[in-house]
This record gives sequence, C-alpha cells and structure tokens, in this order.
Amino acid sequence: MELQMYYPYETIEDIEVIELPQNADSTSISGRKPFIEANTQQVSLKHLKQDCIIPVFSRDNERTISHQEFIDTATRAGATVFGSHLNLMPEIRVSHTIKGRIPSAIHKSANELLEHEKTIYYERMAFAFEIPGFTRDIAGNELTLTIGGVRAYNQENLYNKKSLEHFKFFIGFKNMVCCNMCVSSDGLVEDLKAGDPWHLYQKILEVIQNYNIEQHVLQMQSLTKQSISERQFAQILGKCRLHQYLPKEQKRLIPSLQFNDSQVNAVAKDYFQDESFARNESGNIDLWRMYNLFTGANKNSYIDLFLQRGLNAFELASGIGEALQDNSSSYRWFLE
Repeated sequence: MELQMYYPYETIEDIEVIELPQNADSTSISGRKPFIEANTQQVSLKHLKQDCIIPVFSRDNERTISHQEFIDTATRAGATVFGSHLNLMPEIRVSHTIKGRIPSAIHKSANELLEHEKTIYYERMAFAFEIPGFTRDIAGNELTLTIGGVRAYNQENLYNKKSLEHFKFFIGFKNMVCCNMCVSSDGLVEDLKAGDPWHLYQKILEVIQNYNIEQHVLQMQSLTKQSISERQFAQILGKCRLHQYLPKEQKRLIPSLQFNDSQVNAVAKDYFQDESFARNESGNIDLWRMYNLFTGANKNSYIDLFLQRGLNAFELASGIGEALQDNSSSYRWFLE
C-alpha cells in the first residue's frame, strides 16, 4: 500500500488540535510489555506538559522543541495521513532525569524541598503509538503499524545558540506477541533535523510518504521461509562476539553490528527459553524468529541507541538470508 501525502495547512497551528482519550494520561498500558526497557520509566503526556520544564540554548535563551511538542507534532502528522485509524494513546518512555530547583529553594537541603520547588526534565525520551487499522500476520504473529520517535538532548549543544535540532523518527510494525519493534531502512530517519514544530511536521510527513508498508511486510515474511541449524546459529553468535574486536581494516569490509555482548548473551538464552521464538525440536530456527530474538534483546538498549539497533537487527536477519543463497554476500562472514 502506498501512502498519500499532502500539505493541507500553512502552519502547524492550522492543524486541528487532537483530543486525547481520557485514559491517555495513564502511565501504564494494561497487560502490555514495554517496547523498550533498559533504564527507562513510563510517563504520561500530561506529566510532560504540566510538570516538566523546557531546556533552552544558553547562548541566546531560545527554547528547544520539547518532548511533548515532538509527540504532538508526530500525532498531527499521523492524523493527516491516517485520519480516524489513528490510536491517540502514545506509550512514552523516558530516562536520564535532570533535576533542579527554583531560586527561592536555593538554601534548602534535598529532603526539605517541597514539590513546587523542584524542577525536572528528561534528557532522553522515546514514544510510540499504534495505528490499529493497519495490521498484518506473520507466522501467527499479529503486527500493528506503529509510529514513534526518539529525542535525546545529549545530542544537542545546549551551551551554544539555537540551531537545527536532532530527532529520530520511525514508522514500522510492532509485533503484538512481544511488543518488539520491526523497523526497516525506509521507515527510519536517524537524524531528522528541524528548527521548529512546523518544519518537524513536514519532515515527519515525508518519512511516512517514503515508507512502503507492503514491501516491509514482504521482507519480513521472507524471513519465515529460511532456517538455520543450531550449528549455524552458534556460529553467528560467535561471530557477533568477535565483531567488536576485529582489526579496523577487516571491520570496514564486514557489515555493521551494533549489539553488545550482554545482548548477544540474551539472544543465546532466548534461543532455548523464549516462549514465542525459541528453536524448534530439531534445533533449527527460522530467520523470523532469530530476528525477533535480536529485537527482543534490543529492548535493553538505551533510548538513544534503540532505533539504530532495531534497524541493525533487521539488516542482520535479512543479510543472513542473503548469505544462505549467495556465497559472495558480505554477510557470509557470519556463517563461516
């Protein structure tokens, strides 16, 4: 399915404000695993809007685009394309809390501070919301089209003057069995730069337009048709452990791998124990299940590494599939 993009507005203020459901400020989604874990906590959009200060660029005191503006802008862009199909209940995860206090509380000790004397914002934030009108089934797993993004203030030079700000935005699928995110290269922009919310809105629309839903689904379905043996799986994990220690000259000739040792260990453990994606009775595992073992391990990434590692998992699984058919593939290194 090809998404149609259009610009019916001249400024972001012209777009109708979308009312969230009454339960959209709940800090938990009943019965759901989080799409990212690591050191994150779940917060509500109401909390971001009412309780968090907005960082500024210190040289000119110009404000940044806040986390809540990013979420609102992505919601508006999603509504422009998908309309009534949009589920307006974002899941929001934050980390790296930056605390402060108001000037009148300068001489108080930390345990004496009143709530109104504390300030807070989060250095890193990730969000995602589902579009339930667009679902697909792969190997018995229901996948739901999902939009989301990442903002990390540590990637901004807040000590300088205001400049284009950096965002990560994706559109892909969430595997509802495990809430793993499935991201492809045409559904992810790792460094989306924008100077204001309207600029950001236009860039997000372009990402949605460039994303090909059916092509991504076909690529994921193809992973179910190829399997590897236990020996091959062990070989791949061993090469993953070696990858980070390769000499620079050799490493440049081999596809990138961004997973660390603890995540590779988690993949090895889940190969035997995962309820949905473990090996079969003969020890074989298809590439769809292997892919989900890696996206499951990716949930323990920090927010600012989450999306690029998710894409890396998809590239690795697809690359192994290519190497099974073509000995000249650069991914053949993982199997030899």
